[in-house]
Amino acid sequence: MAERIFLSSPDVGPDEREALLGAFDSGWIAPVGPALAQFEEELVEYTGAEAAVALSSGTAALHLGLLGVGVRPGDRVVVQTATFAATAFAVMHTGAVPVFCDVEESTWNLDPLLLERWLEDQPPDRLPAAIAPVDLYGLCPNYPELQRVASRFEIPIVEDAAEALGSKAFGQMAGTLGEIGVFSFNGNKIITTSGGGALVGSTEDMDRARFLATQAREPVLHYEHLEIGYNYRMSNLLAALGSAQLNRLERGIERRGEILLAYRDAFPEIRWLEGAGTERPNNWLAVGLLPTGLAPSEVCAELDELDIEARPIWKPMHEQPVFQGFEAIGGQTASNMFAHGICLPSGSGLTDDELSHVVTSVRQALS
Repeated sequence: MAERIFLSSPDVGPDEREALLGAFDSGWIAPVGPALAQFEEELVEYTGAEAAVALSSGTAALHLGLLGVGVRPGDRVVVQTATFAATAFAVMHTGAVPVFCDVEESTWNLDPLLLERWLEDQPPDRLPAAIAPVDLYGLCPNYPELQRVASRFEIPIVEDAAEALGSKAFGQMAGTLGEIGVFSFNGNKIITTSGGGALVGSTEDMDRARFLATQAREPVLHYEHLEIGYNYRMSNLLAALGSAQLNRLERGIERRGEILLAYRDAFPEIRWLEGAGTERPNNWLAVGLLPTGLAPSEVCAELDELDIEARPIWKPMHEQPVFQGFEAIGGQTASNMFAHGICLPSGSGLTDDELSHVVTSVRQALS
């Protein structure tokens, strides 16, 4: 093939260009404008959430989401260990400390029963201030059980749905299964605003997040501040891009599903991740566990020589050097996923010829 094939490239075209230039020509170059309000309204309509706030990154959304449920310095927050580091980093940004919890094989996400047993052993004054499950690769945890456990101990859930926009689980859209939901629109996500993220939740919580995201400026003519704020709002220009991307989301989910099906048919020896309870995954990435004896890093290296990007599954947080010595609840299942897991190119812009080239190359690497 003439060009490198990436894991999940942005899928953009004339509609995105027109939307971006339209916002530019409107004169609303400043951060807030009509395109930003429109994008937030469209996120509400799509997800079924009560309200939304578009922000500069998914990490910013996680930070504000945790603050929104009352996480404060010195608190503990349970974080799924199988995740990208931003989930844990956002906890650290609040001054709290993450406690890493293992995942279950039925969902590949946070294990509610393992968490419940750990919570039963905690002193009442040391219960975590929040639980941050992750909708890993667009698959959701067992939220009915997780909600039961959280309700029993009166702990709020901040749903890290950064990878799951468009997924549906247990009759609800991803992002609406906790008190607050978080999305990412980074360049490799299922839709992108180049960089960016969003929070969804109650109107009251989103009003508070919007206030903090705009430097906590009081509604007076001069610049008055009673508390510390953040410069976290998404720009009007990027929000216009987001609206155009949201319009193509369903097509993107369908195309990524076709790619995943092609991989399943071509490689039955790979154990593909299928999350129980996620009746409609968004198919963000095609992720599976390689047969014993095949190292993901070696397969990725072979594909890299053929100009194909593939990656191992997220390295668990409890194995990360930066979090050595932090408390962990189990971890073996997530470690096993990392030892055998691989992500293959899944972008909705992948052509049939490119997909065929990837399949042939993966077969060569597996052999």
